[in-house]
Amino acid sequence: MERGTCVIIAREMLDTTQSEAAPPRDEPRGCLFALSQPPLMIFLAVIGCLLLMASLHDLLLL
Repeated sequence: MERGTCVIIAREMLDTTQSEAAPPRDEPRGCLFALSQPPLMIFLAVIGCLLLMASLHDLLLL
């Protein structure tokens, strides 16, 4: 920070207790949540097909 800069911290910003109105989590998201997204699955399928084609090319044609 620069010299002479004044920083004001409100009392609400310092409160670290859990509030009663915290929204409940509907369902926990695990590691496999990202794999259920269609764009990611399409991307991974394209990459998988390219790797398969390259490996078949190396095994059968070279």
